[in-house]
Amino acid sequence: MTTVDILGYPVSNRGQRADVDTACRRLDEPGARPCTVACANPHSLVVAAADPPFAAALRNADILLPDGAGIVLAARLLGRPPLRRVAGMDFFLAMNAQAEARGGLRYFFLGASEAVLDLIAARLARENPRITVCGTYAPPFTAAFSEADSAAMVAAVNAAKPDVLWVGMTAPKQETWIEAHRGALRVPVIGAIGAVFDFYAGTRKRAPQWVCDLGLEWLPRLLREPGRLWRRNVISTPVFLARVLKQRLG
Repeated sequence: MTTVDILGYPVSNRGQRADVDTACRRLDEPGARPCTVACANPHSLVVAAADPPFAAALRNADILLPDGAGIVLAARLLGRPPLRRVAGMDFFLAMNAQAEARGGLRYFFLGASEAVLDLIAARLARENPRITVCGTYAPPFTAAFSEADSAAMVAAVNAAKPDVLWVGMTAPKQETWIEAHRGALRVPVIGAIGAVFDFYAGTRKRAPQWVCDLGLEWLPRLLREPGRLWRRNVISTPVFLARVLKQRLG
């Protein structure tokens, strides 16, 4: 099995290295349908239950990463094959290492602000000089993009001819936008990685690795941004676990 069913979503159980290899194989298939990568966590699956376009985007992702300790726990409670957490940040860093090993790839970053995008490009140039940032685009900060906004973004991406498009607009906006425009985007791999833009740029601090290894990466983020993140931990997590137990009991 390459996926496990968590509340009807096919979460990858390949592991980080195999997930990266799966994405990179699409780089060697010119003209193939884009390989999309999304992240599954308890909050996103709870939100998706009331958001059909978001749910469809997650179900249609070629690689749905188990990004969250709650997803790993859910697999255990459901008696599924064991999962090892693959955070969006870890997948991004592993892709960078693979890009270096391949002799370089072309990246396009869509999302965040111009300042954050500049910081990302500068760090990549230092740490992964074989990766070319062939384009960046800071979309308007709005609840929903107009057709003109989306057309401009698609045109910018296609003109740059990237190997990988990284999208950081937060969920569910980034996933639904990718799903809606997947057919128009001429790029082999598309990754929806949200907060990774800020983590990699250094504008937000990620928890220490030992905290991540314990499955507690959410805790420092909650303590730093309680007003923004309390709902996903206080409401979404219990709702998610209740639904998992319901699935377990049939």
